[in-house]
Amino acid sequence: FAPSPTGPLHFGSLVAAVGSYLQAKSHLGEWIVRIEDLDMPRNVPGAADDILRALQGFGFEWDGEVVYQSERQNLYAAALEELTERGATFPCACSRKEIADSSLVGIDGPIYPGTCRAGLAAEKIARTIRLRVADACIEFTDLIQGHCAQDLGTEIGDFVLRRADGIFAYQLAVVVDDAEQGITEIIRGADLLDSTPRQIFLQRILRYETPRYGHLPIAVNPAREKLSKQTLAKPIDAKKATEELFDALKFLGQSPLYSLRQSSQKALWDWALAHWSLENIPSKRTIRYDSLT
Repeated sequence: FAPSPTGPLHFGSLVAAVGSYLQAKSHLGEWIVRIEDLDMPRNVPGAADDILRALQGFGFEWDGEVVYQSERQNLYAAALEELTERGATFPCACSRKEIADSSLVGIDGPIYPGTCRAGLAAEKIARTIRLRVADACIEFTDLIQGHCAQDLGTEIGDFVLRRADGIFAYQLAVVVDDAEQGITEIIRGADLLDSTPRQIFLQRILRYETPRYGHLPIAVNPAREKLSKQTLAKPIDAKKATEELFDALKFLGQSPLYSLRQSSQKALWDWALAHWSLENIPSKRTIRYDSLT
């Protein structure tokens, strides 16, 4: 479970935590918590501690020490150096506006047109470091969503590994973290499904093992917007932990008896661990969740 400390956990966060926790614990695995605080300008002071307290209040028990990406910069730098030594990266001088003005739009925004791939133009100064993707087509079988395929060249383009502000990009950081932490299975929200081929591509270049992936449906509001701080999703409330855990289980296609909604937190967790079924999770990217107030 890898939240970013940009605000409190909400129902969508809880769904991801419940799904990953039960999948790990029901198979006698370890459940790891990683605070993805690499994008420091977006971090909210105190949010990381609030997230951990909320998890404890809902009865989650993580294994090992909590990892903070902000303390692992040397690992990302070493991986980027390795990629550069292998000729897999190139410096890019293009601004976001230049890319948006000159390229097609893909599944994750403008597709980089390859302007700097063969070298920087005269008097141009590098802003970012990008990974060459060429015509790579990545296919994998998701544990929940089924067969997935993505042509990185036509749908994504050469993507950023280090941003113009010097921050290592999410795609590089999580690949390095997953490998270094020995992660074998990743259960997370389907909003990250389109990122997975990029991560698999990086894993192959760096000769890392590829974990199994399962992408849970994400909760959206009546306007079909993902629940988030920006869409004013309310924080989860430890005083209503059993009720909210029950709702998360129902959202994930599990079928707890309604009486468990008014039971103890332990009784609900015991039931969930004994009856967890990945096969019952709807193979959808989004599910509407209306209980926002």
